[in-house]
Amino acid sequence: MPNTIGFEMSERLGKLPPYLFAEIDRLKREAVAKGRDIIDMGVGDPDTPTPSFIIEALNRASRDAQNHRYALDAGMPQLRKAIAEWYESRYEVRLDPEREILPLIGSKEGIAHMPLAILNPGEVALIPDPGYPPYRSGTVFAGGVPCLMPLLAENHFLPDLGDIDETQLKRAKMMFLNYPNNPTTACAPLEFMEEALRFGKKNGLAICYDAAYAEMGFEGYEAPSFLGIEGAKERCIEFHSLSKTFSMTGWRIGFAVGNADLIRFLGKIKSNVDSGIFQAVQWAGVTALREGAEEARKILKIYEERRNVLVTGLRKLGWENIEMPAATFYVWIPVPPGYTSQEITLKFLREADIVVTPGNGFGANGEGYFRIALTVPKQRIQEALERIAKIKAGKAKRP
Repeated sequence: MPNTIGFEMSERLGKLPPYLFAEIDRLKREAVAKGRDIIDMGVGDPDTPTPSFIIEALNRASRDAQNHRYALDAGMPQLRKAIAEWYESRYEVRLDPEREILPLIGSKEGIAHMPLAILNPGEVALIPDPGYPPYRSGTVFAGGVPCLMPLLAENHFLPDLGDIDETQLKRAKMMFLNYPNNPTTACAPLEFMEEALRFGKKNGLAICYDAAYAEMGFEGYEAPSFLGIEGAKERCIEFHSLSKTFSMTGWRIGFAVGNADLIRFLGKIKSNVDSGIFQAVQWAGVTALREGAEEARKILKIYEERRNVLVTGLRKLGWENIEMPAATFYVWIPVPPGYTSQEITLKFLREADIVVTPGNGFGANGEGYFRIALTVPKQRIQEALERIAKIKAGKAKRP
C-alpha cells in the first residue's frame, strides 16, 4: 500500500512568497513549449561566455587528482591570498587572508546564511525594499523578523535611516545594504555609506554589504568598498561574486570579507552545511582575480553598448523618464500609466514574447517599475524594442 500520510511545509517556508525567478522561468518555459520565440531579459544571468583563460585554468586543475577530494571549508589559502591581493589593488583595503576572508559557493549562499550566523529567533534584520530576495528569505529561515527599508525614487533609492521604526530598531541586529543596487541600479555616494556606518555603530548593527555589482560601472564609474571607510571593519562584512564580473554565474564562486568575528560565524555555518567549493573552480577563481582585469573590461563594454541601445530606444518610445544606469547590467523602468508591474510584465510576455521582471517581485516598494536585464545581444534588444513599439501601436499579435 502506498504511503498516504500527507506532509506539510514548515511554517518558515510557508512565510515566503514564490521565489521570483522560479516563477518567471515557469512562465517562460510554458511559452517556449508553445513554440514562441522568447526574448528573455528577465533574469540577471550573463549570456557572454566565461573567458577562455579561466576555462583553461579549470581544465588544468580538474586533471589534478589532489583537487578531487573535499575542499577546505575556509577555501584554499591560495584563493584567499588572491582575494586579499585583488582587494588591496582595487580598493586599497588590506585584509588578513586567514581571518578576514571566506570563499563562498556564490555570494548568494553567504548572504542567505548570514542571518543564521548572527540572528536569534525574533531579532530583526533591516532589509532594503525592493531588494534581492535572499535578504528576506535568509532572515525568515533564521527565525528572524524582516524590517523593510523602502527604497524610493525621491530619495535616490537610498533608505531613509531616520525613518526606521524605533521599536523594530531596538530589536535589530543586522542591516543589509546593496550598491550598486539590484534592482534599482542606484549607486550610493560615499556620504551615505559613512552615514550608514555611523547609524550601524549607534544601533549596534552588523552591516552586510552586498557588492556583487561593484565591478559593473560605466563611463569610468568605480563603486567604492564599504570597507574603505575608516572603522568599517568593526562591524561590516562585504559580499562579492565572480559571477557577473567574469560571466561565471554557473561556477558558483564568490567571497565574503571584513570583520573577523562575522567571517568566523559565517564560516561555522558553512562547516556544518557544505564542504566548500570544488578546488578546480577555486584555482580558476585565482586566475580570474589575478589575470582577468582586461577581459572584465571587455565584458563591461558589451553591457554598456547594450544599455545605450535599450535606454535610447525606450526613450524614443515614450519612456523619457528612464535613468541611464551608471552601474549593474539592469535598467529600472517606470511602468506606463494604467498598469501594475505584474500587468505590464504579462503584457510583454503574452503580446511581444519578451520576458522582463516585475518590480513588485523584489518587494512591495518595487511596484510601479519593471526591470530589464541586459543579457541578450544588441540585435535582440533592438528586436525587443520593435516588438514593444508594435504593442504601443496596437499591432502586436496575440498568441
